[in-house]
Amino acid sequence: MVTLGIERLLASDRLKGLKVGLVANPSSVDASLQHVADRLRAMPHVTLAALFGPQHGFHSTVQDDMLETPDAVDPQHGIPIYSLYSDTREPTPAMLDGLDALVIDLQDIGTRVYTYIYTMANCLKAAARCGLPVIVCDRPNPIGGEAVEGPVLQPGFESFVGLFPIPLRHGLTIGELATLFNEAFDLGARLDVIELDGWRRAMCFDQTGLAWVMPSPNMPTLDTALVYPGAVLFEGTMVSEGRGTTRPFEIIGAPWIDAEAFAASLNTLALPGVHMRPVWFQPTFQKHANLTCGGCQIHVTNRGTFQPVRTAVALLGACRRAAPDRFAWREPPYEYEHEKLPIDVLAGSDAFRRYIDADATIDAIVNNWQPGLASFMKLRRDYLRYR
Repeated sequence: MVTLGIERLLASDRLKGLKVGLVANPSSVDASLQHVADRLRAMPHVTLAALFGPQHGFHSTVQDDMLETPDAVDPQHGIPIYSLYSDTREPTPAMLDGLDALVIDLQDIGTRVYTYIYTMANCLKAAARCGLPVIVCDRPNPIGGEAVEGPVLQPGFESFVGLFPIPLRHGLTIGELATLFNEAFDLGARLDVIELDGWRRAMCFDQTGLAWVMPSPNMPTLDTALVYPGAVLFEGTMVSEGRGTTRPFEIIGAPWIDAEAFAASLNTLALPGVHMRPVWFQPTFQKHANLTCGGCQIHVTNRGTFQPVRTAVALLGACRRAAPDRFAWREPPYEYEHEKLPIDVLAGSDAFRRYIDADATIDAIVNNWQPGLASFMKLRRDYLRYR
């Protein structure tokens, strides 16, 4: 069984006598499913002085809309809870005042556009300015740490779903990313990463012996996380990515798509490690709410060969060909970006969109991102902590 970084930290005397701030959410639990905030509060020689929540909030109650979640106070213990997904995305000096250390314990899901890693980066920047030590407690990359795929973010397309030039599927743990961000991109924090014990790069989450706790409201299962690096691109379209169903990101579709023909056309491509099952569905909220949509469910049949971003390229092309007059890119705003098209923000450049619009082949699109991916792989080598 994998031992989490937070458990190794709490088993040490590293925090003894310190006033600690904690960046966490409901998935910040130990192997017995006890929340780490409760573990810290129970430690006699540690003072938990502040809580910080990423997107969706410390209690993960908010959907993905741009809702400005206010700061609050933990009613049971009187500890302030600060939102880092509001007007303030970076801890202010006042929030950090009086702390001796900032502990970050967040479950990433291995995809560039998942905002928790940029909340972490902003914490590193803020802590560096005031000389506050930061401890990042490592957690497994749930979709494994070997495969790397997709376009690398290009200069000029930075946003809160992509601050640094990494690919859509980066193949790193959050601890490895913390060191990469801090050193390669000069954040300058006094950083310590508490490593996992027993994790290997080939592991998916269900091989760790740990229980899955939803990292965010639309990440209900490991199956969701496996398809997310590619399916998240549908957030940049007017095609439903399955939000408002019980299988977000696994179900893709729209009212103008014929489910049977759509799934059949994709299965003829013989995409590796995946089968498309035709589905009809009605989202309960967001795109096409309460309308019947045709589409497919993405069933991963072989994790080792499945390529989520390549699969999304095929899906996007099929959606566009199914109804060229109905397929459309979503208009801004998206997250905190009010000018660029959401698909460009998600893909990390406008090249991806232009290839899709030109009905380029899957191979042509995949080949376009290979040079950037090769450069990232060289950089990545220096920050791998596990075999």
